[in-house]
Amino acid sequence: MLTSKERAKLRSLANSIDPVFQIGKGNLSDTQIDELAAVLNKRELIKISVLKGCDYTADELISVLASELKAEPVAAIGNKIILYRRSDDKTVKHIEL
Repeated sequence: MLTSKERAKLRSLANSIDPVFQIGKGNLSDTQIDELAAVLNKRELIKISVLKGCDYTADELISVLASELKAEPVAAIGNKIILYRRSDDKTVKHIEL
């Protein structure tokens, strides 16, 4: 569980990154979940855009994605979702919280 200070730091770091994924109309597939998991392993912190045609809002989707990816929900702001998961990959430079 992230503290409010850790969450604030991650939100500030996410300001400078672009969304790596877009979620639109339809349900999330296993392939999409696998792709998101792979990106989380490499980056630890990702931003996702929720398109207007999506059946869910960012607030609804963040808890589903966090659960599926075993990640920490950082924020759902507007149509953007920010997720964090510490990587097990030794080659990744870890984010210091």
